Order: sequence, then structure tokens, then C-alpha cells
Amino acid sequence: MYDVIIIGGGPAGLTAGMYACRSGLETVLYEAMFPGGQLAKATSLENVPGFSEGISGPDFAMQLEQQATRFGLKIEYDAVNEIDVTSDVKKVMTSAGKTEESKALIICSGLSQGKLMVDGEDRLTGRGVSTCATCDGALFKGRVTVVVGAGNTAVNDVLYLAPLCPKVYLVHRGGAVQAKPELLSAMAALDNVETVPESVVAGLVGEDSLQAVRVRGISGGEERTIEAEGLFVAVGSFPNTGFLAGKVALSEKGAVITDEYMRTNVPGVMAAGDVRDKPLRQVVTAASDGAIAANSAKQYISQKR
Repeated sequence: MYDVIIIGGGPAGLTAGMYACRSGLETVLYEAMFPGGQLAKATSLENVPGFSEGISGPDFAMQLEQQATRFGLKIEYDAVNEIDVTSDVKKVMTSAGKTEESKALIICSGLSQGKLMVDGEDRLTGRGVSTCATCDGALFKGRVTVVVGAGNTAVNDVLYLAPLCPKVYLVHRGGAVQAKPELLSAMAALDNVETVPESVVAGLVGEDSLQAVRVRGISGGEERTIEAEGLFVAVGSFPNTGFLAGKVALSEKGAVITDEYMRTNVPGVMAAGDVRDKPLRQVVTAASDGAIAANSAKQYISQKR
């Protein structure tokens, strides 16, 4: 049995793992995909202390992973799809069929991207439709791409794709893109980017691979077809807490409710990072959450001895 199990390998989870291991707790972290979480989608992080010239999201994630494992953190690449926190022994069950036990549990499962909910989206996912430009953008070098969304993630996707693609379209519902000023300035300087405001994706064209995107205006309902081989969806996010329903207290939006020590309503279960109900979701706040959660786990385990 481990001292601590951490669910999620973003900044919160990796920081929690590092702090837990440094305090002498035997700790394992479960990550469904790759280290870094949403960091993998950030072309450049300009607001992380200590990096005056900025650093790419994937590079920062790699450094976090290396730092955490250097202190003894064990990482398992497997998705946790169920937990049992009804006793002092916390249990997690994974998609690979494993059951792991620990004295304390730290939930850092982060956020998931929303979907367009149009015909063909599921069929063409992985065949032209993606939610991660940083992950898949290189596959579309020399091809026209479309990004859907109006926030920081969408603009980051555009900035990543623009050097690779002859043309990038940004489709968004509002009249203006709601992103950080520095991101908007960087996008405005690109001559191969076209914004398509007050519009939504009405449908996708293609059987085995994406061939075009049908876009509809919100007010007049006029449609246009954009020939493109890549579509990157960045239309918002929601907490990854489906497996937590009935296990810990959640907000109306599905985020985990904690106190300032990252403790949930279940003794021995902490939560950290973007999965929490909180006003600000940033790399630095996620890391802070992770450190506090690890300290709370240490205190909880010490009191149980």
C-alpha cells in the first residue's frame, strides 16, 4: 500500500508528487495521457516565475516530470476511472484493471476540453479533428487548418499552427476574441490567419478524413464551406470529475470543493489544481495547490499513526 496516490499529472499533480516524496511519503501518480496536462497545449508560458524569456508548455512539463521523478515519484500511465474512499484505506481502480491502495489520495484530474457536438466529430477525431495543436499540429504541416474557440487555448493553437500551415482560420461565436493581450498582439501580426467571428461549426465534410468544415453565421444563418484538413477544437473546458460523483463534494459546475488546505469533505482526500472550485486557474496556482495538498496528506497520515 502506498502512502499517497495522486490522480493526474499536470502542474498540481507533479508538484504534489515532488513535495510528498521529499517529505518521505511513498507516492505513485496516475496519468491517463502525458505529463503536464493542459501545459501540453501552451506554445509559450510567459507568466511562470523564473523564466524571464518564457518557456514552452511541453518543455516546462518535461522539467516538472524530471524534477518529481528525481525525488522518487513513481508515475503510471493509466486512467483512474473509479475510487473508493469509504474507509481509511483509499482505493483507485484503473482502466487497465488495476486496484491500488493508499493512506491518502490527492485528486489533480484537471479539466477536459468541450466538444462541438456536430455530426462526424467523433468519427473524424484522430482523422483530422483534434483538441491539441501542440500534440498533433506537426501532422498538418503544409495544410489548411481551422481552430474553433475564442480564449487563450484557441489563440495558442493558432500561434502554434501558423508557422506550419499556409492558412489558419479561427472560428468563434463572439464578435471579439477573449484572450490575453499579448496573445492577441502576436496573432494580429500573422498574415496567414483569418478570424471568422459570430459563427459556429455547422458540420464536417469527409468520411475517412476531414476534407472541409461548414461554418454558419449566428445572426443571418449564412453558411460557408472552408476546405481544410485539420480542425482543432478549443471551445471551453469542464472539470474531470465524472468518476467522483457521490464520492466527494462537488460544486454546481462539477469542480471539487476544498478548504484552503486542499482538503475535501472526505478525510484523507485532497484535491489540487484546475479540478478545484477556485477563482483563478494558472500554472502557479496549480503548483501552490499541489504543495499544500501534499503537506495536508503528510499531516493526515502522521495523525493516523
